[in-house]
Amino acid sequence: MVVGTAIAAAFALQGCAPAGYGSNAAADYGNAAEPASENVAATAGATADPNATADPNAQADPNATAPPGSEDAAPELSEEAETNTLTGTKVARMGQVVENEEQQVLYRFDNDSNSPAKSNCEGDCLKVWPAALTTDGKPTLKGVDSKLVGTITRSDGSKQLTLKGWPLYTYIGDTKPHAWKGQNVAGKWFVIQPDGAKNLTCLPAISKAVAPPKDDSADDAGAASSSDDSGTGSDYSY
Repeated sequence: MVVGTAIAAAFALQGCAPAGYGSNAAADYGNAAEPASENVAATAGATADPNATADPNAQADPNATAPPGSEDAAPELSEEAETNTLTGTKVARMGQVVENEEQQVLYRFDNDSNSPAKSNCEGDCLKVWPAALTTDGKPTLKGVDSKLVGTITRSDGSKQLTLKGWPLYTYIGDTKPHAWKGQNVAGKWFVIQPDGAKNLTCLPAISKAVAPPKDDSADDAGAASSSDDSGTGSDYSY
């Protein structure tokens, strides 16, 4: 009886994705964000919403992330490349998520570690899963506890935001606000909640990541042969 219930629950989780998931259909997995449970105005710097939904007992590893505003300044970033806001909010079907100022859902990667905090996404992986970069480690927070927010220094010297030690990323496959097509990609990428935990409210079948953007210097023929127009995803395992 217990086994049967578990199987039914698993099917229910996978069934939460809308029609078109993993196909060429233009589905956006949650195109209507709901306001955060506590609609408190965002504050400047790494100041937390006192009514944040994060687990009050959760503790960031002090050895895992550099404190916000560390003297070890990151290289200068363009406005487009910098993540200035972390907002805990809700999206359709998925529930609790964290978004940046562009209303892009943020993710965590199972191949990374949070104690100590470390990113293992480099090269083509980083082209598909752009890091949430910061200059000063002081994003405006709403619905996210400042005690859980930190940074790591990447191999190129840039600083990446972390949440409870987990490096944060967006996904280039999310082409609309509030979309979460990166959920369960390769069985390693998951929407992150305001408390740093994986959001498993909706767990679609494991899918493939989109291919990295074409290199502008690539040969036209080579670029064409490596492109993926089938909508089924790339063969990349990240």
